[in-house]
Amino acid sequence: MESTRLNKIGRLIQKELSDIFLKQTKTMPGVLISVSVVRVSSDLSVAKAYLSIFPSTKSAELLEAIRANTKAIRYDLGQRVHLQLRKIPELSFFIDDSLDYIEHIDNLLKQ
Repeated sequence: MESTRLNKIGRLIQKELSDIFLKQTKTMPGVLISVSVVRVSSDLSVAKAYLSIFPSTKSAELLEAIRANTKAIRYDLGQRVHLQLRKIPELSFFIDDSLDYIEHIDNLLKQ
């Protein structure tokens, strides 16, 4: 069970990561990266961010680029939240395929 504090920290990291990705994707027309959810470990050492990438055909390519730049993203996050958090967690990025799953179920129900 997650505590209220972990939820607040997760939402803070989600908001700041969303802002970072928004600024980075302004130079790439037609690409949208949103942070669906951030799950923070109980000791605040690891944060797992689930990303929803549009268009989904570029999701693997963009996820690899994001994972390659994890240190720079963590540094930017640290610059934004250093007053709220004492320790900036290690970031792990994953594809959130829940929207694709919902679309697949919807298509099956229409048949």
